[in-house]
Amino acid sequence: MEPLSFQEYICSLDPTTLPRILRICSGVYFQGSVYEISGNECCLSTGDLLKVMSVALQKVICEDTVTGQTKELPPTFKGEQGCPPPWAQPHCPTGFFQPAPAPGSNPTLRTPFLGGRQWGLTLLQALGRCNGRPQPLLCPAIGPHTLLLHPVYEVHATMHLRRDVVKIPSTLEVDVEDVTEEAQHVHFARPLLLSEVLRMEEALPAQAEILEGPSGPAIFGSAWVSQLQRGQRLHLHGRSPAWRVLASAPSSGRHFLLSSAYQGRFRRRPRQFTGVQELAAGLRPGQRLQVVVTQDCEGQGDDVPPLGVGDRLEAQRLQGSGPGTRLLCHRHGGEEEDGEELLLPLDLGGGFVEEMCDSKKYGLAELLDQQPLPCEVRVVAADPGLKPDALGALPALRLEARLDQPFLIGSFCQEPEKGFEIPPRWLDFSLLLSEGSVCSPAPCTLRCRVEELTEAFYYRLLAQLPSSTAPPPPRPPKRTQRGMSPGGRHPSAPRSLTAGAHLSPPLPPLPALPQPSTSKQAGRSLPSRDSAWSVGCTSAGCALPSLLGTDHDDAEHDYETVDDDIQKTIRKMQAVFPF
Repeated sequence: MEPLSFQEYICSLDPTTLPRILRICSGVYFQGSVYEISGNECCLSTGDLLKVMSVALQKVICEDTVTGQTKELPPTFKGEQGCPPPWAQPHCPTGFFQPAPAPGSNPTLRTPFLGGRQWGLTLLQALGRCNGRPQPLLCPAIGPHTLLLHPVYEVHATMHLRRDVVKIPSTLEVDVEDVTEEAQHVHFARPLLLSEVLRMEEALPAQAEILEGPSGPAIFGSAWVSQLQRGQRLHLHGRSPAWRVLASAPSSGRHFLLSSAYQGRFRRRPRQFTGVQELAAGLRPGQRLQVVVTQDCEGQGDDVPPLGVGDRLEAQRLQGSGPGTRLLCHRHGGEEEDGEELLLPLDLGGGFVEEMCDSKKYGLAELLDQQPLPCEVRVVAADPGLKPDALGALPALRLEARLDQPFLIGSFCQEPEKGFEIPPRWLDFSLLLSEGSVCSPAPCTLRCRVEELTEAFYYRLLAQLPSSTAPPPPRPPKRTQRGMSPGGRHPSAPRSLTAGAHLSPPLPPLPALPQPSTSKQAGRSLPSRDSAWSVGCTSAGCALPSLLGTDHDDAEHDYETVDDDIQKTIRKMQAVFPF
C-alpha cells in the first residue's frame, strides 16, 4: 500500500484487524531522534517497525468552517445542557450530528438522517462514517455553521527492544506503511528486568544478553559483579534454594552475607551488656540469663544495693509495667553466704557479661535454631570449600539477622563452570532472553557462600530490617541524683570551687579512719574503697563543704554540677563517716 500520514491511517483503521505492523517511511522526524511521547522516550527512525496493539479515542477537535474556530469535544459528548440555541429547529435533538446540505440548498434539521428512525448520529457514529477523512456536518448544540471533526487517538504499540508499550498520539507527523503481510515472521523482542525473570521460573534455564548493566553503587565486593556489563552473555539456571545471614566483624568493620550452604563451624561467644536496660532486652522467654558484673554499679538507697565487679547474677524476669518496671535478679552469695533477690531499675548502669560454658561447635542452621539473633560467634573451623575463608581469621563475628531474599544462580557463557548468585531485587538490570531451550549443567557456586558487602549497602540493608516482634522494655524516666536540684545543679557547689578558690570557714581536721570490715558483704558493697579514699583525700577541699552543710547565698553565686567522680567520692565518704 502507499504510505499514508499516521493520522489518516489510524482514522481509517478497522479495530477488528489489530494487531497491525507499520513501517516508518518519512516525515518531520526523518533520520530519527528521541522524543518524549506520553511520558516515554521513543526513538522513531526511518525503517523502524511498530506493532499497533490497540487504539483509543482521546478527544475530537471540532472545527467551524466559517469562523475557523476550534473546540475540543470529549468522546462522551451528547450535546449542551439547558435551553437549546436559537438556531435550533423546534423538537430537534441538539446533541446529534447530521450531514451538511450542499451549498445553496435549505437545510432542514428535523429531517431524519438517511431515512433512519433517529434524528441524527452520535459523535462516535459520525466519526465512523467519515472513512478516514473529515466530512461536513451540522450540530445545533455546537453552532449554526458547517463543522469538520478531527479525532485524536492514542495508539498503543510495541517496538523492538522496548520494555514498555509505547503510547503515541495519532497526530504524530510521520508517514507510515502497513507491512503486516510481509512482516509476519518479525519478532518484536521485549527486554526484561532480572527481577521479572525471577517470576518466570518456567522459562529457566535460559540464555540472556545484558542490555544495560546494573546502575547505582556497588553492593558486593566480588569480582564477578564488575563483569555485569552491556553485551555480556549469561546462563540463568534457576532460583537458589539458600537463605542468607547478615553478619559483621566488629573488630575490622567488615560486613558479610553468609549463605546457608556455608560449611564452616561456629562457637558461641558470651554476650556483653551495658546497663540493666540491655540486660533485660537480652532475656529470652522462659529462660534465665547468668551474667557476671564487669563494672562497679552504685546502688539507689536501701532498695537497690551496689553491685561490684565479680558479682554473679541470674536475670530472671521483668516485674511491673511502665516507668516502674524492674528486672528481678538473684545475686549468688559466697560459699558460706546465701544469695539475695534484687529488683534492679532499668536505668541502672554498670556492665555485665554472659556466663556460659558452651564449647560445642555449631553449623549455621543448627546455631540459628538454638540461638536467637543477633548473637556473637567465632569461626573455629573454616569452610573447606573456600580457600581462603575470609571468616576464619576474624576474632569475632556478629550475626545480625536471617534474610530470605530470593537469588538467581547464573554464570557467564565464557566460564560456565564458575557460578554466582544474584539478588535481583538488590542488583537489577535489563536483559534480553534468547529463544530456544538451554540445557547446561548447574555451575559450582562455592564462592558465593560468603559475599563481602560494601559499607554503604550494609547500613542500607540494616535499616530495612524489620524490628523485633517483642517490643523492648519501657525505659523509665531519668532519675535525679541525690543532692541535685531539679535544674541539674548541686546546691552547695559554687563555680568558684572548680577554680581553686579559698574556702571559709576553714575545715575541721578529718577524723581517723576506722578499720575496714573483713566481711565479704562489705567488700561487695564497697569494691573500690581504697581507691575512692585516695581520690577523696586529694579532693577534700572541694567535696567536704557539701558534706558539712556550708551555705552560700544563691543570689551571689552561679552553680554548676560537681564532677561525677567527686559525687561518687562524696557518697562513699558519707557511708564511712557519719558526720
